[in-house]
Amino acid sequence: MASNTGDVLPTFETGDTQTSKLIRKSKESPFVPIGIAGLLGVVAFGLLKMRSRGDTKLSVHLIHMRVGAQGFVVGAMTCGVLYSMYKEYLAHPKE
Repeated sequence: MASNTGDVLPTFETGDTQTSKLIRKSKESPFVPIGIAGLLGVVAFGLLKMRSRGDTKLSVHLIHMRVGAQGFVVGAMTCGVLYSMYKEYLAHPKE
């Protein structure tokens, strides 16, 4: 029989909390929280506009809301990539 050490599951580092990971990633790439905030803003705006959508079907309204949220996140990601490329290649050119 195998020796019983008490731990059956593998252990993971517990030093990083979800909040500390988010803060660290936000410092590494500042467009991540901008994308998250934009996503939440578009969803909140879409939920508020849901009351006055008129004759528009709910499914069409939700599709428009999804496209708007995805567009904001993709735009934030594109800005982040362009910013990192600027920092790497134009602001600090390698000799």
